[in-house]
Amino acid sequence: MSLLPPLNFPKWLSENSHLLRPPVNNFCLYAGQDHIVMAVGGPNERNDYHINETEEWFYQYKGTMLLKVVDGNEFRDIHINEGEMFLLPGNTPHNPVRFSDTIGIVIERTRPEASFDRLRWYCRSEVHKEPTIIREEVFHVTDLGTQLKPLIRNWIENSDLRKCPQCGEVAAAK
Repeated sequence: MSLLPPLNFPKWLSENSHLLRPPVNNFCLYAGQDHIVMAVGGPNERNDYHINETEEWFYQYKGTMLLKVVDGNEFRDIHINEGEMFLLPGNTPHNPVRFSDTIGIVIERTRPEASFDRLRWYCRSEVHKEPTIIREEVFHVTDLGTQLKPLIRNWIENSDLRKCPQCGEVAAAK
């Protein structure tokens, strides 16, 4: 295996920021045997929660981001400011909210063959006392950036998928 040269991240951003566009806004910088390193930009317009069986490391290079999580049986917001890092435990439903003109780096484990990621959408109606799942997509990750886009578009374009099976409310597309 030949070694790749170091990456000058500010230079890379000046030449490639167009790659960090909605709805997923990420670009894989490195895909090694054990880890995936992604640059992620804002803004994004997602309302799904991603569940990865392994940990995810967040570093906020520019600006502030909001990491919405489901912690036990409640929704919780974690603010990650410029220069801060955060290690998210595996199997934690999370929705990374990135604001305009923000940049972060996310490091994830390369997925073991038998692992499955999930995209989950919750009903936010006040009738529910705890997080209530509307829809869940299960898949094995090979290229997260390309795999998420069609799942998110399907949610956005199909109101039947957004109907809560418990209360009947139709969730917002974004």
